[in-house]
Amino acid sequence: MNYVCAKCGKVEEVTTKAAHCECDGLWELNFVPPKFTLEDIDKNEWSIFRYRKFMALNDDTWKSVSMGEGMTPIVKFNDDILLKMDYFMPTLSFKDRGAAVLVAHAKSIGVTSCVQDSSGNAGNSVAAYCAKAGIKCGIFVPEGTSPKKIDMIRAHGAECTVVPGTRDHCADVCRSKVESEGAYYANHVYNPFFYEGTKTYIYETYEQLGRIPENIFIPVGNGTLYLGAIFALEHLLASGVIDHMPQIIALQSENCDPLLLANASGDDEPAKITPKPTIAEGIAIGKPMRGQLMLALAKKHKIRFVHAPEDKILACRALLASKGIYCEHTTAANLAAYDEYCRIYGKTSDALITMCGAGLKSDH
Repeated sequence: MNYVCAKCGKVEEVTTKAAHCECDGLWELNFVPPKFTLEDIDKNEWSIFRYRKFMALNDDTWKSVSMGEGMTPIVKFNDDILLKMDYFMPTLSFKDRGAAVLVAHAKSIGVTSCVQDSSGNAGNSVAAYCAKAGIKCGIFVPEGTSPKKIDMIRAHGAECTVVPGTRDHCADVCRSKVESEGAYYANHVYNPFFYEGTKTYIYETYEQLGRIPENIFIPVGNGTLYLGAIFALEHLLASGVIDHMPQIIALQSENCDPLLLANASGDDEPAKITPKPTIAEGIAIGKPMRGQLMLALAKKHKIRFVHAPEDKILACRALLASKGIYCEHTTAANLAAYDEYCRIYGKTSDALITMCGAGLKSDH
């Protein structure tokens, strides 16, 4: 198993601490998992690592890092919608799936300190798992980030720097530190080990339901869940476990939609936009670094993009709360996008929607 540069094809050992290739291309893993079978799931392990046979792992370092992430329930919201309760995690968001694997990898190659930029959830998750692993951590977040997310990051012992400006500018500031100081970049976009964790969203769904729902709604900012889910679905398809790809519906904020616009126009690169303020902070990414890959997969699998109308998000959050589901704004955007999708395409049944972040972190 090695890294391969997505831009120039250079092969590099996964023990490298370089954030990217010398040509600035991002790393991809040349790992090909064995055929998926339910028999190869470790039923005695109650975490995402029950699927470790299908994940790219260096060794057993995960045993000292895992906090029981994963195995989140799927609940019926109504006759058409299933909710995957992915905020039932140690740090209250789905990002724990990826962070557990990324930090385990970092520890296994001897990383002792790292930095990360985030809108809040990924930074909180990386901070928590670094605390468990004994890795010093610095997190950069943009101004306007939920105060409770910042509180959680600092509670884990990480240094949290609030950067004025947009989410994309925050990433630029953090990456400058990586380039100038050689800090290890424990980033959920750059490091492909993160997607080895988010793949388990699909493995878990299949194990729990015995099937894959026909319509899967996925929020897309940097695309960590989007890419992991597609990689896993492609794996299930290649393994003969499913006989077709479900309809994937990728949702973006109407105030920050570079992938939606590019997909609509048939472009291979994300549209150049100026993000507007949105309460769906978790997907407010104007320059997704793996945008070209995400758009290529959208074409390959006929993925549909849809907006989450800004003026419908709070109403959807209130509706979910009235049914006992207290989620954050970005998570409520998933339901707003589902309603918008139904408005465009008609009644949509057998839909799986992720409840990716808990509400207590975004009461601001």
